[in-house]
Amino acid sequence: MPPRTEKTTALRVAVLADSDTRWKWGALTARRLTAGASGAPAQRVEISGLLLRGRATPTPRQLAEVGDVGIGPDRVREVTAVEFLHTVRDEGYDVVVLALVGGGVQAMLHGLAALRLPTRPVVVTGYVGVVYEKLADGLLLRHGADIVLANSRHDAERFRAVYEGVGADASAVTEAALPFLGGEPHRPQEGRDTVVFAAQPSVPASRADRTYLLRRLVEHARLHPGREVVLKLRSKPGEHTTHIEELPYQRLAEKLPGGTPPNFRLAYGNMGEVLDRTDLLVTVSSTAALESLHRRIPTAVLTDLGVREALGNHHFVGSGLLTSWDHLDGGFRPEPDPEWLAGQGVAADGTYATAYDHARARVDALLAAPRLPDLAPYYTPATAPGYLPGILARHHLAPDGHPLPGAERPRETGGVRGAVREAVREAARGAYRQGVQRVAPVIRRMGEL
Repeated sequence: MPPRTEKTTALRVAVLADSDTRWKWGALTARRLTAGASGAPAQRVEISGLLLRGRATPTPRQLAEVGDVGIGPDRVREVTAVEFLHTVRDEGYDVVVLALVGGGVQAMLHGLAALRLPTRPVVVTGYVGVVYEKLADGLLLRHGADIVLANSRHDAERFRAVYEGVGADASAVTEAALPFLGGEPHRPQEGRDTVVFAAQPSVPASRADRTYLLRRLVEHARLHPGREVVLKLRSKPGEHTTHIEELPYQRLAEKLPGGTPPNFRLAYGNMGEVLDRTDLLVTVSSTAALESLHRRIPTAVLTDLGVREALGNHHFVGSGLLTSWDHLDGGFRPEPDPEWLAGQGVAADGTYATAYDHARARVDALLAAPRLPDLAPYYTPATAPGYLPGILARHHLAPDGHPLPGAERPRETGGVRGAVREAVREAARGAYRQGVQRVAPVIRRMGEL
């Protein structure tokens, strides 16, 4: 990949993420976009990780469980939105990957545009997984990036249709694939029979539905005592991921009448490592289904709670994967529809090695351009005066993208006073996280009584 300055200069990439799963997506996307055709780095690349401070900022444990993304802990730090913009201004990055929720992407696009840099970075964004809700909202909030990655042909077609439907430029939409697909194809092993249920933090949302799924999983374990049944969890209680989890399965499992059988267990850690030992993956609508399908692991998407947009399993209509616990208890194993698979970017046919070639070529072309055009998001103070200012204000930015008064307090880095100020900031951040991750969910549940 050609650099934008001297040939001996490393390509400098920044990844800004706001949750553990988006960090994984952003870091691996950055690596794939800066690799050569063979997958090896085409030149020296320096990737820095920036974690946007907020409700879902990943903990060190969560970062460790994401697995190897090729970015050492010494190159990862936490920042505010304004600090990120200052970093881009001062560090001279060549590429910026925005692995954020839609509102965060929109705010950063306007903030970057307001910097008026003589040479700005190429800006890339996209989605972590299956896009099954808020399609128009999320896409229009991402409009303005140089590249909006789609994880499949199906998504690329939908993305372009939304942009063209509102009269926005759709040329940024670029088909690729989920960057974290991989691993060895499934091979049954004699004496191993492992069923894994991939839990999701917010799907389903109600206590009754989550308890139902947990009960059926435990009953499946009791029906098949020779089978290992695993509940794969995204986070530990109190930690946040991309979505809020107010009713952790761990807590619900503690209250199950009769407890759990010996062949049932909980699992954390990297999904890829869990899939190495999986013979059937069951989920409601987790992106883990696509990882499983990529590796040709038998995969089931549950219909027990209905096929509904709110659950996200409507995305799998036509896949051949929809089934229920009753059928799985009886030994049924779904067979995926080949035509559906071909449109979903899982690349089980061996084409995954080239899935990022087009996106990589587009980044190459942008880096080689004498000058990039100004960032031009669809939303502006003129087109969305009742929506955009609120989005920007959440990140301490004014409607013109510049930091609000008071948002640019210089840091004191030396001496006792600087240390005290930093300690106070850390305590405040800890209190904030404690409030949003532990206290607020309790208050919300009390309000439902």
